[in-house]
Amino acid sequence: MSNTYFEILRSGINTTIQDCGRNHMYHIGIAVSGAIDQRNFKLANKLVENHLNEPVIEFAYQGPLLKLKNNKINFSITGDVIFKIIRNNSKVENGICYRNYILEKNDQLDIISTKNTAYGYMSVNGGFQLEKIWNSYSINTKANIGPNNGKKYSTEDKIFIKNSKLKNIKKIELNYSELSDNIIRVIKGTNFDYFSIKAQNQFFNQEFTVTKLADRMGIRLSGYNLENINKTNIKSEGLVRGAIQVPSDGNPIIMLSDHGTIGGYPKIGVVISADLDRVGQLTPGSNVTFKEVSLEEAENIFKAYNNDTNKYLNECN
Repeated sequence: MSNTYFEILRSGINTTIQDCGRNHMYHIGIAVSGAIDQRNFKLANKLVENHLNEPVIEFAYQGPLLKLKNNKINFSITGDVIFKIIRNNSKVENGICYRNYILEKNDQLDIISTKNTAYGYMSVNGGFQLEKIWNSYSINTKANIGPNNGKKYSTEDKIFIKNSKLKNIKKIELNYSELSDNIIRVIKGTNFDYFSIKAQNQFFNQEFTVTKLADRMGIRLSGYNLENINKTNIKSEGLVRGAIQVPSDGNPIIMLSDHGTIGGYPKIGVVISADLDRVGQLTPGSNVTFKEVSLEEAENIFKAYNNDTNKYLNECN
């Protein structure tokens, strides 16, 4: 085992390991999980020249305070994040996202908080030394699946780092900024006709607010109680990330990475794949509106999203 590791001096609010998820077990009730913001996850790895699916540290709101023990590493942080590097000689550097840094033995990395988004990502060149569970390193804390016994990290835990040879480290910096558009594009859900004409119009024409009931499973919205004129409960059906369920109180819930694989609330819509990263980054108090697009439009938008992602990845070379 490597003798290089992070000692966690402060765990942060929700610090876990994530990769692209476990897509092959959905049929037996195991959620995909994986990084909430897939683009920032990939960019974090690219900035330290890792394979794009190398596991990273995902944190929400307040991040961890980490102390590096033994050797040195090359790391990067992506997202809208405030962080500082506390050098062993007590010198403090203000960190900049979307670039790589060298951390020396006994240096500390203080990931203070995210700013206008919920999640941030930290990658290390060579990756972390972890046990793969069911072909993925992603932690699902609701089901206790993944490394660290499927739990978020706590103070005094250790995260071991693979031995990596830091030779000819190239400085990489990316000019990247988050989109602030609050228009979320959706396709009509399978139960769209369960809702009254008034509710359908409200869904597409009124503003909703993200509540504090938001985590890796989903985001509950408030604003308008969407009237169901058919059934407020249905036989449980399969769910996908981005599905918008409406329980009997009429307040929509958007499913995220750790959502249950089935659900019995009617689905009024589904967020298109290209907007899922942005939805996952919404913070409590944010206002959103929904815009209907066709399946063909959603496919074209996703192609554009992939092209943009590849453009940023290529800029890291």
